Amino acid sequence: MMINHHLKFLLFSLIFKTGFSAEISVFVLTGDSVELDIQTKLPEFEELTWIYNKLESIVKYYSKFNIVNSYPAYNNRAILNETTFSLILENMQKKDSGLYTARINGQIINDIVTYRISVLDAVKAPVLTVNSVMFSSNSCTVNFTCRTQDLVINSNYQNNTCSQEEVTSQENNTLILSCSEELIMCNYSNPVSWKKDETKIKQLCVNKENEETKAKPTLLWLYVLIAAIVMLILVGIGIVIHRHTRKTGTRVVSETVYAQVEGQEMKTTNCDAHTYDVPERLQTPTQEEMEVNNPTTTYCTVGQHKKPTNPIEPMDHTIYSSVCKQPPNKQTVI
Repeated sequence: MMINHHLKFLLFSLIFKTGFSAEISVFVLTGDSVELDIQTKLPEFEELTWIYNKLESIVKYYSKFNIVNSYPAYNNRAILNETTFSLILENMQKKDSGLYTARINGQIINDIVTYRISVLDAVKAPVLTVNSVMFSSNSCTVNFTCRTQDLVINSNYQNNTCSQEEVTSQENNTLILSCSEELIMCNYSNPVSWKKDETKIKQLCVNKENEETKAKPTLLWLYVLIAAIVMLILVGIGIVIHRHTRKTGTRVVSETVYAQVEGQEMKTTNCDAHTYDVPERLQTPTQEEMEVNNPTTTYCTVGQHKKPTNPIEPMDHTIYSSVCKQPPNKQTVI
């Protein structure tokens, strides 16, 4: 009967000689099946039994009756090949780890072969983290960390290479860090599984170079923007100061002088047969009046023309006024 399809995973074996028997180490992925071979030509025997941890029988073959007896704990999980007498164990779990021995009974009792099986879970993928990238005209330096649940490697990539490093845990899990011109690779494995994480190193360096190239004009525009903002602030301050100065600055208010005609008697002269009114000059206002009435308006009194004594003589009705102004030093300052 062909049984190779029952074997899902048999990674490798390590053989240790102990007396006349051999102990073979086998690692199995959780949930997979494994086939345990006899590894040698058997002598005549009456019974052949596969035993777990040298105490618990899994299956027994009776050569005289050509009968196979399976024990309840392994029903539907253990299959014996009646031709080669190899044992297939299905759906292996971590509790199934231990020693599996093929023993024959007859004229003599002999352990033909012993397997030490380790059932392991698959490893989880490692995490490769880029911590920093430093780019110069001639080289690119990358600092990175390769991490798993129980193992860590920290290293640097420089000048297109990095030193390969390897660490191993007590559970036979191995973390390996390596580099090429193209990649940084982080590999994590155990005897039954393997996972990796990697980063394209050239892409990191190219992106960093582009960032630095773009950063230079961006920084220049930033300086220009800051200078423009400062100029606007200064112009705004200047406008505010100018307006404030205009509102609170010194202004000279012009004085308006008016002439007012009063009922003063006319003074007559015989110079040119015309009569002129000579106005009386308004007295200069005191300082107190100037401070109270601001701005100050000064009026001059003009004498009114008196009727002529001789009604026959023609009369010139023209009125002349003399306007009085304050001296320049009496102007009011607001």
